[in-house]
Amino acid sequence: MSIAQNLQKIKAELPEQVTLVAVSKTKPTEDILEAYQAGQRIFGENKVQEMTDKWEQLPKDIQWHMIGHLQTNKVKYLIPYVQLIHGVDSLKLLQEMNRQAARFNKKINCLLQVHIAQEDTKFGFDAAEIEDLLHSEEFKSFQNIEVRGFMGMASFTDNETQIKAEFNSLKNIFDQYKNLTLPHFKAEILSMGMSGDYALAIECGSNMVRIGSSIFGSR
Repeated sequence: MSIAQNLQKIKAELPEQVTLVAVSKTKPTEDILEAYQAGQRIFGENKVQEMTDKWEQLPKDIQWHMIGHLQTNKVKYLIPYVQLIHGVDSLKLLQEMNRQAARFNKKINCLLQVHIAQEDTKFGFDAAEIEDLLHSEEFKSFQNIEVRGFMGMASFTDNETQIKAEFNSLKNIFDQYKNLTLPHFKAEILSMGMSGDYALAIECGSNMVRIGSSIFGSR
């Protein structure tokens, strides 16, 4: 099937409240344009340089989401155009994002990445660290950051029971904070689920999924 047909099929399956981020990392601009022409406007990339190159070449009404691990020294390159940064996994990164966004007189939308997987390779905060961060004086001082919710990645495993437990643990954190009013924070977005597990993620309460290979084909 074509990219447009894949998109159509996935969008037909997604509940109305779920936002689709088409993960276009490593894919050429022609593929992104095909998805764009089929109506997709939100694309996710995991490398700053690649995303910046694509932003420069492609239509300006595309919303670019940074979904990979973001290094502090790369923050300044994406501030002018990024719509949402998914994987904020440290205070140091938040400090740099706030500093760079202030230079551009912008507010940057982001999600806090929560470590839910049993693998050590995944980044993110744990529940106690989130609590400490959101109630800290330093977080309150970040005038150029808006935390819009949480993001997480389940373990890379075929064990659905384990994946479901990990997604549920993130949903519990989301629920804990969704009615909380804090400066620069409003829990609206729960970004979890990728090509292999998005149906399960939605079942567990995700309202934003990051789908790549099911749209664009394998890398």
